[in-house]
Amino acid sequence: MEFSRELQPHVLSGAITVSFRLWQRLMVKPGGRYRVGDGQFEIDSIELMPFAFIDEADVHRSGETDLESLRRRAAHAVPIHDETLVYRIEFHVVG
Repeated sequence: MEFSRELQPHVLSGAITVSFRLWQRLMVKPGGRYRVGDGQFEIDSIELMPFAFIDEADVHRSGETDLESLRRRAAHAVPIHDETLVYRIEFHVVG
């Protein structure tokens, strides 16, 4: 699981603990450890949910200021509508 360069320091500091991904299939697993920059993070939980179900707390835990900025970041190649299913991935920094 990759993060854009500007988000990596916030992931490593523990400020970002949730990510939303528009994947056709699951790319990580609970308990899996993945590299980001010079550190690692571990997946705590994964949930498939409609984009509209994302609450304000998770918007901020993902490092975004509002739902529309999260929508833009998550929609790399296709638009995300309220009913679009996204993976909610919660994680923590390790080591």
